[in-house]
Amino acid sequence: MVSRLVVASLLSCLAMAGCASKPPSQLSDPKTAYAPVAQGEDAASGALFDKFGKPKGGKSFGPLAGRTLSVASISDIALRDKEVILTFDDGPIPARTNEILDILQSHGVKATFLMVGQMADSYPGTAKRVVREGHSIGGHTHGHANLAGLGRERALAEIASGNSAVRRATGTTVGFFRFPYLADTAALRREVANRGLVILDADIDSKDYFTLSPATLAERTMARVRKRRKGIILMHDIHNRTAAMLPMLLSQLKAEGYKVVTLRYRGSPLPDAMVSAKTAKPATSAI
Repeated sequence: MVSRLVVASLLSCLAMAGCASKPPSQLSDPKTAYAPVAQGEDAASGALFDKFGKPKGGKSFGPLAGRTLSVASISDIALRDKEVILTFDDGPIPARTNEILDILQSHGVKATFLMVGQMADSYPGTAKRVVREGHSIGGHTHGHANLAGLGRERALAEIASGNSAVRRATGTTVGFFRFPYLADTAALRREVANRGLVILDADIDSKDYFTLSPATLAERTMARVRKRRKGIILMHDIHNRTAAMLPMLLSQLKAEGYKVVTLRYRGSPLPDAMVSAKTAKPATSAI
């Protein structure tokens, strides 16, 4: 048991460290760049969220939960004005993921959790809870590898291994996928899409990997939401500050009339064995 806890702790550290690493230089907005710099806690940030308040006129909106989108490809994710999708990467980690699940449940909304295979293997109970409560799941590789820096065979094997681990832990289909660091190549994106997986990019990066106060993170994320007016929000269920800022973000989304869209996968991904490099066709272009 002790050995398992040590391994799990190391995996947690690796996952968090991975998300804080600098990605390949070719990454650009709106995919987001993961290149945090050292920043201290903003002592005055607690007052930032007070500026949000209710929209002028005090208009009251309905439930935060919006419609459900059944998708089989990226093209199916067509959001209307003031619609957002909540996504969480790198978990599950019991304490933090469970707290986020509690918050989502209290606000009546669903999210998509892109799980690292090693983490799902370590915490299958938490992974199962995600599915049991009606959230969607996806893969995020087995060990949070930078796939753009690997050869084709290793990259596909990393994806397949991660998806297999998540499926074992959750007992359900893994239909969504997100590239760690959002680091991809055109060839890899084609390979992944051809295997029936829906790639989730990010329109609005919460940047919760920065060491900032929850209020500051919520305020800055909401500012990005207002600028784009719709899109996929990227967060991580491995940070305490994310769980702390989430109620503020959700409350403000509701106050301003936004709706949280639920994703449902309706495709048919190929078995993991067919996604692995051994059975994949030779690449026609370099990766």
